Amino acid sequence: MSRCPALVIAAPASGQGKTTVTAALARLHTRQGRRVRVFKCGPDFLDPHWHQLASGAPVHQLDLWMTGAADCAQRLRAAAAEADLLLIEGVMGLFDGEHSVGDLAQRFGIPVLAVVDTSAMGGTLGAIVHGLRHYRADLPWAGVLANRVAGDRHAQMLRDGLADAADWLGALPRVVGDAAGGREPGGLLPERHLGLVAAHELPDALQRLDAVADALAGTPLGRMSAADLQRWAVDFGGTPVGRAAITPLLAGRTVAVAADEAFCFIYEANIDTLQQLGARVVRFSPLRDAALPACDALWLPGGYPELHADALAANTAMRDSLQAHVAAGRPVWAECGGMMALLESITLADGRRVPLWGLLPGHATMQRRLAALGPRALRMGTHELRGHTFHYSITDSPAAVCARAQRPDHAGAPDDGEAVYRHGSIHASYFHAWFASSPQATAALLGAEAGP
Repeated sequence: MSRCPALVIAAPASGQGKTTVTAALARLHTRQGRRVRVFKCGPDFLDPHWHQLASGAPVHQLDLWMTGAADCAQRLRAAAAEADLLLIEGVMGLFDGEHSVGDLAQRFGIPVLAVVDTSAMGGTLGAIVHGLRHYRADLPWAGVLANRVAGDRHAQMLRDGLADAADWLGALPRVVGDAAGGREPGGLLPERHLGLVAAHELPDALQRLDAVADALAGTPLGRMSAADLQRWAVDFGGTPVGRAAITPLLAGRTVAVAADEAFCFIYEANIDTLQQLGARVVRFSPLRDAALPACDALWLPGGYPELHADALAANTAMRDSLQAHVAAGRPVWAECGGMMALLESITLADGRRVPLWGLLPGHATMQRRLAALGPRALRMGTHELRGHTFHYSITDSPAAVCARAQRPDHAGAPDDGEAVYRHGSIHASYFHAWFASSPQATAALLGAEAGP
């Protein structure tokens, strides 16, 4: 049986500290010699960087719509068979969205640990916890961890407000670390416009995690032993079963994947899918390499080309190599930031207009407000590729629009949704795809026949 202690780390809203607590909990138990597997709810690329650093293990996404319930069940079952603790970080608030974190917790019977930013509250925490715990009947429940607490007196006020004393799993201080180097939790895992700064961009990332793990170690939650954790053991089913066989539509082909600071929005499960399709996957850096590796197809994932626009434009050798790839008719699938890098130019947030690779006609403009956010589905013949969109830029391109990635309910006018541009051998869109939702459609974007 795949039985393993598991927690869903949730909150009443975004910005409460879920990622910090999840990564700290993973780091704490990993330091104690336990095998920890972490998952992230929803289409998030950045939080998993921190969880992978903390746990030393791959981090995959769980989403009842994008990845599907069967995919979630298989990944949880496989992880439970090899781990001592599973941690699932939620997204937004516990009950937010049509396929919420609460839905996932109830479907798989995983207890919910609520993380609440209590920096500006006292006894009201009790009302919030009561609401989270009892809003839905039979919600699996673990307790609450108060975050950003001012001190012992504040912690006692919070604890006294709880209707059930057993809900209290401790408090994390407002400042984590020693007096000289302590940081506000908001600066512990720093953010930018699309989310957290990736762990690999900070040379002291592990020290940051160790600081909050040390703070967590002093709480009732952090003091739990392996035996204590068994109170949250979940049965994820029988022996893990393999996934349905995927036709190797990319057998014998090499797919190059851009992977560096400018192109870092990569689901590791997407790499797995490419390999299951039979492809040989090679990674390269458009920022530092002089040429594409030898390949039959190219995937340019999203990231931060706007932060590295000057360096990308200056690497003319890479641009020429990309131009040769396209001129030879070899396929390119470019997502969001990958699409932006292909454009002729970009206007940055400071108003500067910077040239880019010029392989896709058009121009991108950064803006301070969000341009689009939410799940999207791309129909390709009889296949549906699921994913999401999340961007602060807008693009004006005369390239042909061959399809649109639409909201799951396909509500709105036919021209709503994210455009999928086709220009020669390039397909490009703001749409971020979850390859496992349709390996056939993925293979088609990379030059293979989609099949029936």
